[in-house]
Amino acid sequence: MRDFVINQFARRPKRNGFSLVEMMVVLMVMGLLAGVAVLTLPGDERKLRGEAERFAARTLAARDEAIIGARPISVVVSEQGYYFERRSDGRWQALPGRGFDLMPWDNATTVSAGRQRIVFDSLGLASSDAAVRLGRGDQALVVQIRRDGKVTLDAG
Repeated sequence: MRDFVINQFARRPKRNGFSLVEMMVVLMVMGLLAGVAVLTLPGDERKLRGEAERFAARTLAARDEAIIGARPISVVVSEQGYYFERRSDGRWQALPGRGFDLMPWDNATTVSAGRQRIVFDSLGLASSDAAVRLGRGDQALVVQIRRDGKVTLDAG
């Protein structure tokens, strides 16, 4: 009879599971993906900046409308929101068109401007200087409207 020599290396049991290196690589990839996901979530500062930029852009569009239409256009700002009007037949009427109707502020946004009306004449000049301070959490931005019709966005 022949003696069969059993090679210990040939009959290794199959491994079930992952090596430490494989686990570390997977954990590192998952950590990177979680970091990317957290950084792309919109925070208070991004939402506040978006709302302030939207208000500033619509105010500039109203100023341009006053110049093009050769008639006064006003922006009315309050703690609840803002809207645009034009002077027609001796009274203020809502400015027609998408983007000029009443725009409420976001629920978490606070506004310290009181109720004010800023009128742009046919040359694009504003009736007065105005500063609309928007806040959200501990962040604040100020949209300034100058008499020369320039609209700027500054950190509050």
